[in-house]
Amino acid sequence: MWDHLNALTGVVSRDPRHPGHAKAAAYIKEQLAGLSYLGVRVESQRFTYQSTPLENILATIDPPAGAPKDGWVILGAHYDSIAKATPGWRPNVDPAPGADDNGTGTAALLEYARVLASERASLKQRLVLAFWDGEELFFKGSAFFVQGLQKPYTYGAFVNIDMVGWNPIADRLDLVWYSPVSAPLRDRARAANTKYAVGVSPLVEVFANDPNQYILDSAPFGLAGIPAITLCQRYGEADATFPGNVTFHTVGDTPDKITNTKLWLKAAKLTLAVVLEIARGE
Repeated sequence: MWDHLNALTGVVSRDPRHPGHAKAAAYIKEQLAGLSYLGVRVESQRFTYQSTPLENILATIDPPAGAPKDGWVILGAHYDSIAKATPGWRPNVDPAPGADDNGTGTAALLEYARVLASERASLKQRLVLAFWDGEELFFKGSAFFVQGLQKPYTYGAFVNIDMVGWNPIADRLDLVWYSPVSAPLRDRARAANTKYAVGVSPLVEVFANDPNQYILDSAPFGLAGIPAITLCQRYGEADATFPGNVTFHTVGDTPDKITNTKLWLKAAKLTLAVVLEIARGE
């Protein structure tokens, strides 16, 4: 994951208005293409928002027996970045390294692709790894994807990982969930943290009753009635278990600020455990 994080931040910025964005997308596709021999299929969804080109990158892993008609699982993270909290920041030329937000989640997703492809023989459900674009523009990539789905929805769950590498006080994660339909998925994540002794503590359940407040890629799914959760280090103001990351949305969100690597690994393990259980039909 460190190798992926350094590569993703090394493009200077992953803001879609910056040339580095295309380099990041190319890196992601290159890494996924290297897994094609394990049955990973890669496709892109290209669209525009206010004349800005955006690109979701989707990697699909089908079980050996073929994909069932329903019950597919999506695991996602947004790969775009922004540094709008830096005074005078210019999106087309200035850095937006986005190490924590969301290089940590994107790097984990790339590692999941390798792990899940190697576990393909045990899968009973289709797995889609979604690298969302435009999250920093109000979850445009995930919303575009959901809008394109036909009802009844064939996806049984969406698990999102976003900002999971910074907290000097505690190995805390927020478990953000949307609408009552997401409650069983929330409970599965909580149970997996205990069952596999992942060690996320505290794991704080947060009901996202306002998508305008919880700007996360799980929002479009949850609001559409698809079970959806996000694991993130803290969504909200500082408290006794989170001091507040001052590099958030700034040019200072660099790899050296990812100081809680235990939390990063725990978040990756917990997210992977939840999705793999579902994909195996457990």
